Amino acid sequence: MIELDKRTQEMLEEVRSLGRTHIRPMGLEADRTAMPPPVDHEFYLICTRQGGLVSRMIGADESPNALDWKPVRNFLVGEECAYWDRGVALSLPGPGLGGPALRNTGTPEQRQRFLSIFEDHSKARWGAMAMTEPEAGSDVARIKTRARKVEGKHGGDEWVLNGQKMFGSTSARADWVVVWATIDPELGRGGHRAFVVERGTPGFEIIKIEHKMGSRGYETASFVLEDCRLPAENLLGGEAFYEARKGFKASMATFNMTRPLHTAHGVGMGRAAPDYAVDFVRNEYPAQGRRRQRALERLARIRRGLHTARLLYLNAVWLAKTGQSNVLEASFAKMYSPPVILDAVATALDILGEAGVRNDLLLEKLYRDVKILDIGEGTQQVQRHVVARQMLNMPGS
Repeated sequence: MIELDKRTQEMLEEVRSLGRTHIRPMGLEADRTAMPPPVDHEFYLICTRQGGLVSRMIGADESPNALDWKPVRNFLVGEECAYWDRGVALSLPGPGLGGPALRNTGTPEQRQRFLSIFEDHSKARWGAMAMTEPEAGSDVARIKTRARKVEGKHGGDEWVLNGQKMFGSTSARADWVVVWATIDPELGRGGHRAFVVERGTPGFEIIKIEHKMGSRGYETASFVLEDCRLPAENLLGGEAFYEARKGFKASMATFNMTRPLHTAHGVGMGRAAPDYAVDFVRNEYPAQGRRRQRALERLARIRRGLHTARLLYLNAVWLAKTGQSNVLEASFAKMYSPPVILDAVATALDILGEAGVRNDLLLEKLYRDVKILDIGEGTQQVQRHVVARQMLNMPGS
């Protein structure tokens, strides 16, 4: 058995300390007010000065060593952040979900241009990704945001984007957003292109910050693109990348890393529920009573499920970092974990009884927070479809 290296253990302890003092209190406050922390929150500056926790959560560290602990470290840190509050974890400064898209698809020049801003630890910065549209949720192949190449006003090519995006995490505060569009809906998947839209670009306008049932610690925005002109160099990957017909596969490759991260967050949230219930059982149930024994047996079952979910997401991460396909394993992790995590929270609520549904306690909030795990990064139906296509070795799977 390989043990976690010293640096990983130190980072997890760092997150636990921040979780107790900042992350969970901020999450509870955001849930009460239905408002994410402001951009200039002092905690964001603390995280930025420490190098940014989000960059570690999304697998930012690249390593040629297949047995290096860095890839595992990133996702374990993400799990621990979500244990204290997933909403606040997602609101932390860093490239966010746009990071995997840039690393998987961007040219070296684009990665340098858009990711190097996070090396400046004097200011909190954010990145984001937007794919979902009013008529394209789980089936991302149906996106309608149009991208049209035109001649630039000062020579050279430019791209003009028109469309609307929904549920873009941290899009309203991001320095740039990776936006997926199509050059022609009739081309289906073959028409997909990704662009980096920088904040302040004319035609890019935030229209709404969503009011969510749960995970209120981070903002979720809708925005429009109206004749939004971008230089040719903002086409992610460049023309050659899409001439190789990799557009849709690039978006799916991004999901193959964000789905394990989504699962890691879920495992963290799931762990918080039985931990809370164990404290309740310890304090409220008679030491030798059958009621305590039955509750502990139920909590042990929860732990087994959460442990399996962790192994699934770590396996998907390991495959990706060693250059192997993880399409099937990423979907396995995403498909298995939501019902297990919901059961963890529901069982903890059942053990606490009426005390568990008080809205000033953690469990009631967790019950609302975990629903996104079933929806985000592809619904359960989508995951079953991906798995089936992989099993049948169908084209495009």
